[in-house]
Amino acid sequence: MTTFWILLTACLASAACALVGTYLVLRKQAMLSDAISHAVLPGIAIAFLLTASRNTFPMLLGAGAFGLLTVYLTEKLQERGRLMNDASMGIVFTTLFAIGVIIITLFAGSVDLDHECILFGEIAYVPWDLWIFAGMNMGPRPVWILGMVLVINLIFILSCYKELKIYAFDRQLAVSMGIPVVFIHYGLMGTVSFSTIASFESVGAILVVALIIVPPATAYLLTRRLSVMLILSVSFGVLSSLSGYYLALVTDTSIAGAIAVMTGVFFGLALLFSPQEGVITKRNKSIQNTSTQVPETAEGNQLS
Repeated sequence: MTTFWILLTACLASAACALVGTYLVLRKQAMLSDAISHAVLPGIAIAFLLTASRNTFPMLLGAGAFGLLTVYLTEKLQERGRLMNDASMGIVFTTLFAIGVIIITLFAGSVDLDHECILFGEIAYVPWDLWIFAGMNMGPRPVWILGMVLVINLIFILSCYKELKIYAFDRQLAVSMGIPVVFIHYGLMGTVSFSTIASFESVGAILVVALIIVPPATAYLLTRRLSVMLILSVSFGVLSSLSGYYLALVTDTSIAGAIAVMTGVFFGLALLFSPQEGVITKRNKSIQNTSTQVPETAEGNQLS
């Protein structure tokens, strides 16, 4: 049963992260997930300070607020500070992350919070992090949290699918069509923030970034249809979780680290063998084109 809970948690985190990550990859904002995953640390710390507990709702509120603040400050620095997007992002997330570390350090005696736990996580402990409701054992708490976030992500994407599709490919077109771009934009950033904080304690921030970026990037190499890309992103995330877990068992290493490695393995295979964008596929096509042109050239020389 322990293995089941670990795998279920990893799969739920993979699916939730891959769904929102697809739109970040299409918007060329993939590293925004890295910024948000670090910048929400002060939100988590403040939520702990105010409530002195690990209740899910305050954590989600704190992380969501600072996730949206990260996006807002990054955009304002880019607009008014005449900075590139990556420079603005680097300034904001490093500053907020440092503030979070300072808060945790100053109040570590009164708050049960460790920044290393947030960064690296430990999914192997999930089966013992139980949710007891009215004296009943409801199962691991992270499973319920991640399941709730996954449902929220699905509802948001399905209800705004058309608007998200247009926004992802052409923001100016979305504005001209009267689509509420601000709502769509910050709604997407909110789901990214919630997915990040929901996965923090179980898988850690490092793996969250891998799950948000790598499976959608892998799917992007294999298709140009958004609906197919969403399905493939979730599939690669889940496959990485399952194969990564068993790789960790065989090699006796970190489960989160092994899952991250497997996301890279699937991306590498797609990069090599993708029917359209694969390196080996393009090379074979180039060789075939060259081989067909040589006889034609030789025949032309004979006729002349």
